[in-house]
Amino acid sequence: MPPFPRLLPALLLIGGAAGLLASFVLTVEKIALLKDPAYEPSCSINPILACGSIMRTPQAELFGFPNPLLGIAGFAVVTTVGATLLAGARLGRWFWLGLQAGATVGVVFVHWLILQSLYVIGALCPYCMIVWTVTIPIFWYVTLHNATTGDLRPSAAARRAAQAAAGYHTVALTLWFLGIVTLIAARFWAYWSTLI
Repeated sequence: MPPFPRLLPALLLIGGAAGLLASFVLTVEKIALLKDPAYEPSCSINPILACGSIMRTPQAELFGFPNPLLGIAGFAVVTTVGATLLAGARLGRWFWLGLQAGATVGVVFVHWLILQSLYVIGALCPYCMIVWTVTIPIFWYVTLHNATTGDLRPSAAARRAAQAAAGYHTVALTLWFLGIVTLIAARFWAYWSTLI
């Protein structure tokens, strides 16, 4: 039996919808910026929380088109999978492996964007951070599901490790987010300290 029969479908539905909305807003903001280079996006709040400075970088169009278009496509799939699971559908192993591949690519891409935002661009995008916030748990819970149900066909030792991790699933996720928050706080401490 899957380890999170109710949590995973709800997470996919709600997290997917939040990521889809954030990606859609970023796309609208990017279009406005393309129409008027002087446009200041709504998510440009201060020198650190500044979508505009991020949207103007090559990293914002890694594959030759705005990154949020990837989010619209990916999160639409995730949202649909969540709704399908909540409706009681049973999905085949091939489907779970496809979802795993997508979630893995998504989480790797998000961490690359985090590093680029922190150490190359030097700014944060609030809508992008929503995408980060939902992509990480989607990857985590899809991976735990696939490892504990055997869809990934892990070794016996890896499966036991996944089952143990599933027992402490929120601890690992909390540490993961604390690590990112710590990196953000340290990177921009000079600015944050002026607000105290």
